[in-house]
Amino acid sequence: MPVPSSKLTPAQFREASTLLVEVLRFAAPADALLSAHFRRNSKLGSHDRAQIADCVYGVLRRLLALRWLAPDATPRLLLLLWLARFQGISLRELEPLAREKDRVKLAEAKAKPLDAAPLSVQAELPDWVVDSLRAVHDDATILALGRALMQPAPLDLRVNVQKGNRDSVLARLAEAGIEARPTPYSPWGIRIVHPFDLSRHPLFKEGAIEVQDEGSQLLALLTGARRGEMVADLCAGAGGKTLALGAAMASSGRLYAFDINEKRLSKLSPRLKRSGLSNVTAQVIANENDTRLKRLAGKLDRVLIDAPCSGLGTLRRNPDLKFRQSPETVASLTKTQASLIRAGAKLVKAGGRLVYATCSLLPAENQAVVEAFLGEHPEFKRLPANDVLAAGRVDLDTGVYLQMNPAVHGTDGFFAAILEKQSPT
Repeated sequence: MPVPSSKLTPAQFREASTLLVEVLRFAAPADALLSAHFRRNSKLGSHDRAQIADCVYGVLRRLLALRWLAPDATPRLLLLLWLARFQGISLRELEPLAREKDRVKLAEAKAKPLDAAPLSVQAELPDWVVDSLRAVHDDATILALGRALMQPAPLDLRVNVQKGNRDSVLARLAEAGIEARPTPYSPWGIRIVHPFDLSRHPLFKEGAIEVQDEGSQLLALLTGARRGEMVADLCAGAGGKTLALGAAMASSGRLYAFDINEKRLSKLSPRLKRSGLSNVTAQVIANENDTRLKRLAGKLDRVLIDAPCSGLGTLRRNPDLKFRQSPETVASLTKTQASLIRAGAKLVKAGGRLVYATCSLLPAENQAVVEAFLGEHPEFKRLPANDVLAAGRVDLDTGVYLQMNPAVHGTDGFFAAILEKQSPT
């Protein structure tokens, strides 16, 4: 949605320009920097914050194109150019915000044809990401993927089946005048057409709904957790997938939520209370070799590993990530991923299931990690994701692996492999 120039005040423009100076250093996540800035400037109203955030994220989403159009542009000029080139605001309308020396540069950059730019610029993906994707995709597919990742993500919800069903939740949302529809793949999912303040809605307070991207919901579905089983979410984070697993288990059996980050895992507590689940044990671990994990060796029916990764599948939400990652950080991450999948495998009992997942688009973090693991562990067999989804009555076929593409499926980018431990012969 364009930001109307009449509503972008000089004060909002100054705030956004100041924030961009800090954000474009890429020393910290953009969302954290915005949150800190708004806390320091508490007098900014909700409309001001929304306008400023839209500007900052808008520049981040089109930064490669902006820098190609105006290579030496300051953050301030980048913002002006974003408004002019990608928001359709005329140079005349921008005159109150633009300095005299900016206007010539703006006019030149606005007229420059982007179709002459390299694929990386048109797709808004760094060269090293494009090079990696070319191992599995043609240029047209990469361009479509990049364009999808430039768009803001929708608001997806997961219905807590312990407290309701999708039809009843959709009916209550409609009664409140909230336009929503079922997600096409997840049987628990709802997509909100126009985002709203979810935290104040009774459905949220009751624990009947949680925010969760549809692709993330499918990871819980692939895990296949059932009533009475012993299950672990090895990289639980704030617990979104833990809650989905617990609901699928009908709050029975035992579900462990492990993570090395105490602050992140602590966010599960209020969500767990709302959910009504009673089968979840959250535990902070030191690493994948923690004694708490060793005690569970060979005892678990299901293990989900949503591994730390580059996060490039989430660029709709975190467009700055592509500038804070590099081939070097990915190489480091793949070592962690390989260690985690080996650690998770030790927990699985014969006949049990291990699901390895990332929100990355890169083969090095996905197929390569799984293939290397299977080469070392012949006791595990890959289960085709399309077969598992079909058995769950999900009309989705991305092959032997789950590979969610934002351009095709409208979710974040996700990868998952389902591995089953064979019984000794």
